Amino acid sequence: MAFFLETLIGGLMAGMLYSLVALGFVLIYKASGVFNFAQGAMVLFAALAMARFAEWVPGWIGIDNKIVANLIAFVLAGAVMFVVAWLIERLVLRHLVNQEGATLLMATLGITYFLEGVGQTIFGSDIYKIDIGMPKDPMFAFENVFQGGILINKEDVIAAAIAATLVVALSIFFQKTSTGRALRAVADDHQAAQSIGIPLNRIWVIVWCVAGVVALVAGMIWGSKLGVQFSLATVALRALPVVILGGLTSVPGAIIGGLIIGVGEKLSEVYLGPYVGGGIEIWFAYALALVFLLFRPQGLFGEKIIDRV
Repeated sequence: MAFFLETLIGGLMAGMLYSLVALGFVLIYKASGVFNFAQGAMVLFAALAMARFAEWVPGWIGIDNKIVANLIAFVLAGAVMFVVAWLIERLVLRHLVNQEGATLLMATLGITYFLEGVGQTIFGSDIYKIDIGMPKDPMFAFENVFQGGILINKEDVIAAAIAATLVVALSIFFQKTSTGRALRAVADDHQAAQSIGIPLNRIWVIVWCVAGVVALVAGMIWGSKLGVQFSLATVALRALPVVILGGLTSVPGAIIGGLIIGVGEKLSEVYLGPYVGGGIEIWFAYALALVFLLFRPQGLFGEKIIDRV
C-alpha cells in the first residue's frame, strides 16, 4: 500500500506540472480561438531569461544574495514576457483578427521558430542552471502509518504547490474579476464582445501576458529540475495530451487532465511496465489522448466544436 501511495503522489505532482504548461494552451485558446503552438517556445524563452538574469544580476548590482538575485531575475523575466506578449499582439495578431483558424495556427508556428532563434541569439545556446533554492533531497512521510514511511521528493512537493497556487489564482481571476469575465466573453464570441465595447486587442494582450507568466513559472520549475536547454521547448508536447483529455476550453479540464495523465503514467509504468518491457510512461499519455480523440474529441470538460461556430 505504501508503494502504491508513493507512486500515486509522484504522479499527482508530475501532473500538476503538466497542468501548468497546458494552462498556457487553454488560456490563449479561450480568448482567441488560437491553438498556440508557441507555448513550448515561450516556456523555453522565459526559462532562458530567468536563468541568464539570475546569473547577470549579482554582477550588475553587486549583491551575492541568491534570494534577492532570483526575485529580481523573476521580475525582469516577467517584464520580458510582457514585452513579448505585447509585440506578438501588435505585430502579428492585430493583423489577423477574424482570420481562419489555420492562418492563426501557422502564425503561432512562425512565432515558435522566431522565439527559439531570438532566445538563442540573446541568451546563448548552452545548458543553464536555475537555482531557486528548492531542496533536491527526498523525505519520508507517514512513518507512523506505514513501515518505513513514504518516500517523497521535496522538490516535487514545492513545485506542485507553486503550480497549484498559480492554477487557483488563475481560476479566481477568470471567475471573479471583470477582466476575467471579459476574457470569457471574447472566448464565446469575438464579434459579440466587440459589439458591446470589449476591446479585442487589449484582451489579447492581457491573455498573452498571463500565458507568458504561466510559461515563466513553468520554465522556472522545469529549468530547476532539468536545467535550461533547448530541448525544454518539447515540454509542451507533454502537455498536448493533457489539453486533449481535459478540453481546449476548460481551465479545470487542464488541471484534472494533468493529474490523470501524471498518475496514469506513473502507475502504468510501475505496474504494467514489467510485463511489456517498460517504456509505457513515454507513450501512455498519447495513447490515452488518441482514445479521447476517437470517442470524445472535445475532452472531458471542453465544448463541442460545433457549439463554438
